[in-house]
Amino acid sequence: MDLIVSGQGAGWQARFGDRIWRAAVGRGGIAVKQAEGDGISPVGCWPIRRVLWRADKLGSAPVTVLPTARIAPDDGWCDAPDHPDYNRPVKRPFAASHEEMWRADDLYDIVVVLGQNDDPVVPGAGSAIFLHLAREGYTPTAGCAALSRADLLEFLALAGPDTRLCFRETE
Repeated sequence: MDLIVSGQGAGWQARFGDRIWRAAVGRGGIAVKQAEGDGISPVGCWPIRRVLWRADKLGSAPVTVLPTARIAPDDGWCDAPDHPDYNRPVKRPFAASHEEMWRADDLYDIVVVLGQNDDPVVPGAGSAIFLHLAREGYTPTAGCAALSRADLLEFLALAGPDTRLCFRETE
């Protein structure tokens, strides 16, 4: 079973079987990915590679059958399309453009890494497309999907080893 993230009225939702949660998506909505930094949540179904989490914020790994790993203070994710480590985890300090995985806010306390543009990596086709925690008010992301902490933990407990996240413009 897949987690389907799609438009619902004037907002966004994530559906997993009979469970439906409010969601946030990229500022460009759900569409065909155009370029790095376009703010689009890319249409398609993406495998879940692993779940990253902050031990200082959660205490223990989320309950899930999916692979998990702790986020360290020096973890980053390369988003420089011209770099050989594009769309890959990196250690900071890192000279090329990258995201900090150890954020001052709570958005990356839990990060579900999606297999979007990773097999093979195509420069400029999108990096760091995750499922992570939503901001208050479910404001748009840079292209990821986001759920509340309680909803994301519930989803992870229900997800199977073959669960994918699917972005669809409408359900």
